[in-house]
Amino acid sequence: MNKLSVFSRTLGLCLVILSFSPLVGAQMSAQTVASKQDPFDNIETMTSELLTIIADHKGQYPRNEKSYFSALNNLMTPFVDFDYVAKKVMGKKYVKLSTREQRDRFVGVFREGLVETYGRGLMSYGDEKIVLVNRQVLPDEKRVVIVKQEIRGATAVYPLNYLMAKKRKTGEWNVVNVTLNGINLSKTFSSQFQNAARKSSDDIDKVIDGWLISK
Repeated sequence: MNKLSVFSRTLGLCLVILSFSPLVGAQMSAQTVASKQDPFDNIETMTSELLTIIADHKGQYPRNEKSYFSALNNLMTPFVDFDYVAKKVMGKKYVKLSTREQRDRFVGVFREGLVETYGRGLMSYGDEKIVLVNRQVLPDEKRVVIVKQEIRGATAVYPLNYLMAKKRKTGEWNVVNVTLNGINLSKTFSSQFQNAARKSSDDIDKVIDGWLISK
């Protein structure tokens, strides 16, 4: 299996490592994880709960696709800084050229595209074991850390690294980028955005309108 295939199959582990139960329970779980303010605890808990999502939905998938995507989407906000990620994907040039409305709209379609594309990819998840490999005690002043996992299959091991940043006001840790087996999430999607923008003569609305179609 090549890098891109593995990336497309497991990128849900990058940004949609999220929990599911009835909605109220899921929201409480998100609040509990975020309140720990520890990036390693967050990733471990989210990974464990993601496996539950897959198990709960796999039997009836794709008939339950709508509720599956909804569950993933509901749990993304506490763990992923989508405003930051979307701006990185757009790049400085197009952030400056865009309006606030355009940026907000892109955050929405970017989120939707990730949930749907990689939510589907998660359904091919098999018996791989996911292991946290660099847990450590962080000093209070630490604001950025890479949380490292390994996806261990029968024949190969794939490194999965989460770049996480600590919010100054709340102290919460959020995922801001992911690198899977050497493939950088921000760079991959940024390249797609830049190419689409060039083809559309920097028409940002056209890029946003075509984002989900291109997925």
